[in-house]
Amino acid sequence: MSVVYPGSFDPLTCGHMDILKRGAALYDRIFVGVLNNAQKRHAFSLDERKSFVELACRAEGLQNVEVRAFDGLLVDFAQACGAQAILRGLRTPEDFTYEAQLCAANRHLAPELETVYLIAKPALAFLSSALVREIGSYNGTIDGLVPDAIKNTIAERLSKR
Repeated sequence: MSVVYPGSFDPLTCGHMDILKRGAALYDRIFVGVLNNAQKRHAFSLDERKSFVELACRAEGLQNVEVRAFDGLLVDFAQACGAQAILRGLRTPEDFTYEAQLCAANRHLAPELETVYLIAKPALAFLSSALVREIGSYNGTIDGLVPDAIKNTIAERLSKR
């Protein structure tokens, strides 16, 4: 069975990697969909964000992960990948409320696609890309917040903002 794991990953965090590693253990193939949203101002380019995911997956030895960019509807991306499900992470009750709305919309558009949720480990539940960007922009340490394989590149770029 294959799943898509979508996100902007701006930047990829240890929380994202935790969901990705756990998902990789459950599914035959994971297509990481890096969202190309032209209406959103990203700290990192689409190519950088894709590269971060690829480097971190390689460092973790995740061989059943393929990274692709996408724009448009998530269900269209999932169908193009031949996925049977969408993988998402939940950190907070607010995430659940938001994700329930997305799940209902996706189910309306593509009833054959299931959405599967993994709950964040408590030690990572506070973590978000926005938090990493803020800490890094003030030259704070991002150790333990982003994968080691990409930490230096992210820290260097964020410190210049």
